Amino acid sequence: MLKALYWKDGFAPWQYLLAARRTPAGKEMRNPKDARKIGLARALSKLGYCSRSHAAKLIRAGRVQLNGAASRDPETPVRLHSDRIFVDGHAVPAAQKIYLLLNKPRGVVTTASDEKGRDTVYSCLQESLPWVGPVGRLDKASEGLLLLTNDSEWAARLSDPATHLDKTYHVQVGALVDEDLAAALVQGVRVDTREVMRAKRAHVLRTGERNAWLEIVLDEGKNRQVRRMLEALRIEVLRLVRVAFGPLQLGELAKGKFRELTADEKRALDRAVAISGIARVTRAGR
Repeated sequence: MLKALYWKDGFAPWQYLLAARRTPAGKEMRNPKDARKIGLARALSKLGYCSRSHAAKLIRAGRVQLNGAASRDPETPVRLHSDRIFVDGHAVPAAQKIYLLLNKPRGVVTTASDEKGRDTVYSCLQESLPWVGPVGRLDKASEGLLLLTNDSEWAARLSDPATHLDKTYHVQVGALVDEDLAAALVQGVRVDTREVMRAKRAHVLRTGERNAWLEIVLDEGKNRQVRRMLEALRIEVLRLVRVAFGPLQLGELAKGKFRELTADEKRALDRAVAISGIARVTRAGR
Protein backbone atom coordinates (compact mmCIF):
# COMPACT_ATOMS: atom_id res chain seq x y z
CA MET A 1 0.00 0.00 0.00
CA LEU A 2 2.78 2.42 0.89
CA LYS A 3 4.49 1.71 -2.41
CA ALA A 4 1.32 2.48 -4.34
CA LEU A 5 0.91 5.78 -2.52
CA TYR A 6 4.47 6.71 -3.36
CA TRP A 7 4.13 6.10 -7.06
CA LYS A 8 0.75 7.84 -7.30
CA ASP A 9 1.36 10.98 -5.29
CA GLY A 10 5.09 11.51 -5.52
CA PHE A 11 5.55 11.23 -1.75
CA ALA A 12 7.85 8.69 -0.22
CA PRO A 13 6.37 6.08 2.16
CA TRP A 14 8.04 7.52 5.26
CA GLN A 15 6.23 10.83 4.72
CA TYR A 16 2.89 9.02 4.90
CA LEU A 17 4.03 7.09 7.97
CA LEU A 18 4.91 10.32 9.76
CA ALA A 19 1.67 11.99 8.65
CA ALA A 20 -0.31 9.00 9.91
CA ARG A 21 1.28 9.33 13.35
CA ARG A 22 0.07 12.91 13.55
CA THR A 23 -3.46 12.19 12.32
CA PRO A 24 -6.07 11.88 15.13
CA ALA A 25 -8.03 8.65 15.19
CA GLY A 26 -11.21 8.74 13.11
CA LYS A 27 -10.04 11.53 10.80
CA GLU A 28 -9.11 11.05 7.18
CA MET A 29 -5.45 11.64 6.38
CA ARG A 30 -5.08 14.44 3.82
CA ASN A 31 -2.48 14.52 1.10
CA PRO A 32 0.32 16.73 2.50
CA LYS A 33 0.36 18.67 -0.79
CA ASP A 34 -3.21 19.92 -0.50
CA ALA A 35 -2.84 22.70 2.07
CA ARG A 36 0.80 23.61 1.47
CA LYS A 37 1.65 27.05 0.11
CA ILE A 38 4.83 27.81 -1.79
CA GLY A 39 6.32 30.94 -3.33
CA LEU A 40 5.16 32.01 -6.79
CA ALA A 41 8.61 31.59 -8.38
CA ARG A 42 8.93 28.12 -6.92
CA ALA A 43 5.44 27.27 -8.17
CA LEU A 44 6.43 28.12 -11.76
CA SER A 45 9.48 25.89 -11.37
CA LYS A 46 7.41 23.02 -9.99
CA LEU A 47 5.00 23.33 -12.91
CA GLY A 48 7.97 22.83 -15.22
CA TYR A 49 7.65 26.27 -16.83
CA CYS A 50 11.19 27.53 -16.16
CA SER A 51 13.86 27.65 -13.48
CA ARG A 52 13.11 29.44 -10.21
CA SER A 53 15.65 32.20 -10.94
CA HIS A 54 14.12 32.89 -14.37
CA ALA A 55 10.63 32.81 -12.84
CA ALA A 56 11.69 35.48 -10.34
CA LYS A 57 12.79 37.72 -13.23
CA LEU A 58 9.44 37.25 -15.00
CA ILE A 59 7.55 38.06 -11.82
CA ARG A 60 9.54 41.22 -11.06
CA ALA A 61 8.96 42.34 -14.66
CA GLY A 62 5.19 42.18 -14.07
CA ARG A 63 4.63 39.39 -16.60
CA VAL A 64 3.06 36.94 -14.14
CA GLN A 65 -0.52 37.03 -12.87
CA LEU A 66 -1.92 35.04 -9.96
CA ASN A 67 -5.69 34.48 -10.02
CA GLY A 68 -6.08 37.37 -12.46
CA ALA A 69 -3.98 39.90 -10.53
CA ALA A 70 -0.40 40.88 -11.32
CA SER A 71 2.19 40.03 -8.70
CA ARG A 72 5.76 41.33 -8.59
CA ASP A 73 6.83 39.41 -5.49
CA PRO A 74 8.46 36.02 -6.25
CA GLU A 75 7.55 34.88 -2.72
CA THR A 76 3.81 35.52 -3.08
CA PRO A 77 2.20 32.42 -1.48
CA VAL A 78 0.50 30.02 -3.89
CA ARG A 79 -1.63 26.91 -3.48
CA LEU A 80 -0.23 24.99 -6.40
CA HIS A 81 -3.25 22.70 -6.85
CA SER A 82 -5.96 25.38 -6.75
CA ASP A 83 -4.55 28.81 -7.68
CA ARG A 84 -4.35 29.91 -11.33
CA ILE A 85 -1.06 31.23 -12.71
CA PHE A 86 -0.65 33.11 -16.00
CA VAL A 87 2.46 34.33 -17.83
CA ASP A 88 1.91 37.06 -20.44
CA GLY A 89 -1.82 36.31 -20.25
CA HIS A 90 -1.46 32.59 -20.96
CA ALA A 91 -2.37 29.96 -18.37
CA VAL A 92 0.52 27.84 -17.13
CA PRO A 93 -0.48 24.17 -17.09
CA ALA A 94 1.57 21.51 -15.41
CA ALA A 95 4.10 20.32 -17.99
CA GLN A 96 4.47 16.65 -18.77
CA LYS A 97 7.26 15.34 -16.58
CA ILE A 98 10.45 14.46 -18.40
CA TYR A 99 13.47 12.62 -17.03
CA LEU A 100 16.72 12.70 -19.01
CA LEU A 101 20.12 11.07 -18.71
CA LEU A 102 22.97 13.03 -20.31
CA ASN A 103 26.55 11.88 -20.79
CA LYS A 104 28.07 15.25 -19.93
CA PRO A 105 31.24 15.99 -21.88
CA ARG A 106 34.24 17.57 -20.27
CA GLY A 107 34.53 21.33 -20.66
CA VAL A 108 30.86 22.34 -20.34
CA VAL A 109 29.35 23.85 -17.22
CA THR A 110 26.21 22.63 -15.46
CA THR A 111 24.14 25.81 -15.61
CA ALA A 112 21.45 27.35 -17.80
CA SER A 113 23.57 30.36 -18.72
CA ASP A 114 27.13 31.33 -17.96
CA GLU A 115 28.32 34.88 -17.39
CA LYS A 116 31.72 33.95 -18.87
CA GLY A 117 30.16 32.72 -22.10
CA ARG A 118 31.28 29.12 -21.62
CA ASP A 119 29.37 26.24 -23.21
CA THR A 120 26.72 24.71 -20.94
CA VAL A 121 25.09 21.29 -20.75
CA TYR A 122 22.08 22.80 -22.52
CA SER A 123 24.12 22.92 -25.73
CA CYS A 124 23.78 19.11 -25.73
CA LEU A 125 19.96 19.22 -25.64
CA GLN A 126 17.36 19.80 -28.33
CA GLU A 127 15.72 23.23 -28.37
CA SER A 128 12.30 21.57 -28.71
CA LEU A 129 12.55 20.05 -25.22
CA PRO A 130 10.65 21.66 -22.34
CA TRP A 131 12.67 23.38 -19.65
CA VAL A 132 14.69 20.93 -17.55
CA GLY A 133 17.09 21.49 -14.70
CA PRO A 134 20.07 19.41 -13.54
CA VAL A 135 19.82 17.02 -10.60
CA GLY A 136 22.95 18.00 -8.71
CA ARG A 137 26.11 19.15 -10.43
CA LEU A 138 29.20 17.99 -12.25
CA ASP A 139 31.98 20.58 -12.45
CA LYS A 140 33.39 21.78 -15.77
CA ALA A 141 36.30 19.34 -15.82
CA SER A 142 34.16 16.33 -14.86
CA GLU A 143 32.13 14.19 -17.23
CA GLY A 144 29.61 11.39 -17.28
CA LEU A 145 26.14 10.73 -15.94
CA LEU A 146 24.01 13.81 -15.31
CA LEU A 147 20.25 13.70 -14.74
CA LEU A 148 17.98 16.53 -15.92
CA THR A 149 14.27 16.94 -15.29
CA ASN A 150 11.41 19.44 -15.00
CA ASP A 151 10.14 17.55 -11.93
CA SER A 152 11.65 19.75 -9.24
CA GLU A 153 10.29 17.71 -6.32
CA TRP A 154 11.84 14.53 -7.73
CA ALA A 155 15.13 16.33 -8.30
CA ALA A 156 15.13 17.62 -4.72
CA ARG A 157 14.56 14.11 -3.34
CA LEU A 158 17.44 12.66 -5.36
CA SER A 159 19.89 15.46 -4.57
CA ASP A 160 19.02 15.71 -0.86
CA PRO A 161 22.29 14.89 1.01
CA ALA A 162 20.23 12.94 3.56
CA THR A 163 19.14 10.49 0.85
CA HIS A 164 22.64 8.98 0.63
CA LEU A 165 22.24 7.53 -2.85
CA ASP A 166 25.52 6.08 -4.10
CA LYS A 167 27.34 7.98 -6.85
CA THR A 168 30.04 5.97 -8.60
CA TYR A 169 33.04 7.59 -10.28
CA HIS A 170 35.87 6.27 -12.40
CA VAL A 171 38.91 8.44 -11.79
CA GLN A 172 42.15 8.47 -13.74
CA VAL A 173 45.04 9.70 -11.60
CA GLY A 174 48.54 10.74 -12.59
CA ALA A 175 50.30 8.30 -10.28
CA LEU A 176 50.78 4.60 -9.76
CA VAL A 177 48.56 3.76 -6.80
CA ASP A 178 47.58 0.62 -4.92
CA GLU A 179 44.86 -0.57 -2.59
CA ASP A 180 46.49 1.27 0.31
CA LEU A 181 45.40 4.53 -1.29
CA ALA A 182 41.88 3.17 -1.80
CA ALA A 183 41.76 2.15 1.86
CA ALA A 184 42.90 5.64 2.90
CA LEU A 185 40.02 7.21 0.92
CA VAL A 186 37.53 5.02 2.79
CA GLN A 187 39.16 5.61 6.18
CA GLY A 188 39.01 9.37 5.68
CA VAL A 189 41.12 12.21 4.32
CA ARG A 190 41.54 15.54 6.08
CA VAL A 191 40.94 18.11 3.34
CA ASP A 192 41.45 21.12 5.60
CA THR A 193 41.83 21.88 9.29
CA ARG A 194 38.12 21.41 9.96
CA GLU A 195 36.84 18.69 7.63
CA VAL A 196 37.48 15.01 6.99
CA MET A 197 35.96 13.44 3.87
CA ARG A 198 35.43 9.72 3.26
CA ALA A 199 34.52 7.51 0.34
CA LYS A 200 31.96 4.78 0.92
CA ARG A 201 33.99 2.35 -1.20
CA ALA A 202 37.12 2.57 -3.33
CA HIS A 203 39.37 0.20 -5.24
CA VAL A 204 41.94 0.20 -8.04
CA LEU A 205 40.46 -0.68 -11.44
CA ARG A 206 43.69 -0.91 -13.42
CA THR A 207 47.17 0.55 -13.61
CA GLY A 208 49.44 1.57 -16.48
CA GLU A 209 53.03 2.66 -16.74
CA ARG A 210 52.45 6.17 -15.39
CA ASN A 211 48.84 6.40 -14.22
CA ALA A 212 45.97 4.38 -12.80
CA TRP A 213 42.18 4.24 -12.70
CA LEU A 214 40.22 4.13 -9.45
CA GLU A 215 36.56 3.43 -8.79
CA ILE A 216 35.27 5.64 -5.99
CA VAL A 217 31.76 5.44 -4.55
CA LEU A 218 30.34 8.36 -2.55
CA ASP A 219 27.08 8.55 -0.62
CA GLU A 220 27.44 12.21 0.37
CA GLY A 221 26.78 15.38 -1.63
CA LYS A 222 29.82 17.46 -0.76
CA ASN A 223 31.20 19.87 -3.34
CA ARG A 224 34.09 18.50 -5.46
CA GLN A 225 34.65 15.75 -2.90
CA VAL A 226 36.69 13.35 -5.03
CA ARG A 227 38.99 16.08 -6.30
CA ARG A 228 39.48 17.59 -2.84
CA MET A 229 40.30 14.22 -1.26
CA LEU A 230 42.87 13.32 -3.91
CA GLU A 231 44.32 16.84 -3.92
CA ALA A 232 44.86 16.55 -0.16
CA LEU A 233 46.83 13.35 -0.85
CA ARG A 234 48.80 15.15 -3.60
CA ILE A 235 47.37 12.90 -6.30
CA GLU A 236 46.67 14.58 -9.65
CA VAL A 237 43.25 13.91 -11.19
CA LEU A 238 43.48 13.46 -14.97
CA ARG A 239 39.87 12.45 -15.64
CA LEU A 240 36.78 12.10 -13.48
CA VAL A 241 33.75 10.28 -14.92
CA ARG A 242 30.49 9.62 -13.07
CA VAL A 243 29.36 6.18 -14.25
CA ALA A 244 26.40 5.51 -11.94
CA PHE A 245 23.80 7.36 -9.87
CA GLY A 246 22.20 4.94 -7.42
CA PRO A 247 21.02 1.94 -9.50
CA LEU A 248 21.20 3.92 -12.76
CA GLN A 249 24.19 3.16 -15.01
CA LEU A 250 25.69 5.43 -17.69
CA GLY A 251 26.20 2.43 -19.94
CA GLU A 252 27.21 2.92 -23.57
CA LEU A 253 25.58 6.33 -24.10
CA ALA A 254 27.89 8.41 -26.29
CA LYS A 255 29.57 11.50 -24.92
CA GLY A 256 27.42 14.61 -25.33
CA LYS A 257 24.27 12.55 -26.04
CA PHE A 258 21.13 12.20 -23.94
CA ARG A 259 18.13 9.92 -23.69
CA GLU A 260 14.97 9.62 -21.62
CA LEU A 261 14.94 7.29 -18.64
CA THR A 262 12.93 4.13 -19.12
CA ALA A 263 9.99 3.49 -16.82
CA ASP A 264 11.98 0.73 -15.10
CA GLU A 265 14.95 3.06 -14.51
CA LYS A 266 12.70 5.74 -13.04
CA ARG A 267 11.03 3.19 -10.74
CA ALA A 268 14.40 1.84 -9.64
CA LEU A 269 15.58 5.33 -8.65
CA ASP A 270 12.32 6.03 -6.83
CA ARG A 271 12.59 2.72 -5.01
CA ALA A 272 16.19 3.48 -3.95
CA VAL A 273 15.14 6.86 -2.56
CA ALA A 274 12.18 5.31 -0.72
CA ILE A 275 14.33 2.59 0.85
CA SER A 276 16.87 5.20 1.93
CA GLY A 277 14.12 7.29 3.53
CA ILE A 278 12.61 4.36 5.43
CA ALA A 279 16.06 3.44 6.73
CA ARG A 280 16.60 7.03 7.88
CA VAL A 281 13.27 7.12 9.76
CA THR A 282 14.07 3.75 11.35
CA ARG A 283 17.45 4.99 12.55
CA ALA A 284 15.90 8.20 13.91
CA GLY A 285 13.31 6.22 15.88
CA ARG A 286 15.86 4.09 17.69
